[in-house]
Amino acid sequence: MAKLSKKESELNEQDSLQDMLNTEKMLMDNYLLAIKEGSTKSLRTMFMQNFNKAADDQYTVFKQMQEKGYYELQPAQKLMLDQKTQDFSKISKEIAQG
Repeated sequence: MAKLSKKESELNEQDSLQDMLNTEKMLMDNYLLAIKEGSTKSLRTMFMQNFNKAADDQYTVFKQMQEKGYYELQPAQKLMLDQKTQDFSKISKEIAQG
C-alpha cells in the first residue's frame, strides 16, 4: 500500500468545509429523530434548541462555501418543477383516498 505524503493527507479548505457541512446535516438528522422520540417536554425542548443551533451552523458553513465558489446552486428548470408538483399532487390525492 502506497504511503501518502503529508500534503496529500491534509484536508484543504474546501474539503474541511464540506466535512463540516456534512457533519452539521448529520447532527440535524439526529436531533430531529431525538425530538420525535423524546419522552418529556423538557427533553424535546432541549433537542429543539440543539437542532436550531445546528441548523444555524449548517447555514453559516453553507454560505461560506457558496461565497468561496465551493457550492454552486443550479436554478431548477420549470419543466422539472412542474413534474415534481404533479407528482406531489398525485401522491397527496392517493393518500387522501386511503
